Amino acid sequence: MTARIYQRPKNAMQSGKARTSEWLLEFERSEAQRPDPLMGWAGSGDTQAQVTLSFGSLDEAKAYADRYGIAVHVIPTPPKRLKLQSYADNFR
Repeated sequence: MTARIYQRPKNAMQSGKARTSEWLLEFERSEAQRPDPLMGWAGSGDTQAQVTLSFGSLDEAKAYADRYGIAVHVIPTPPKRLKLQSYADNFR
């Protein structure tokens, strides 16, 4: 059982930064998705892929994974780049 730990990204639809300090632990798929013969929806028998755990810090997420013997890889948070521009730059 493997999982990945990453920091929740900012919601692109809103300007706020709520819940961006949370770290998420998601289990990776153990089997591929296949189309349902009746409806054609993609699905699998893997129920672990539906589980997402949130933690307050990276250390808490790593401690949880170590406690339960889950192999994890951490996806680092990309650096935040601030694009400073003035309103007049829209008309140049």
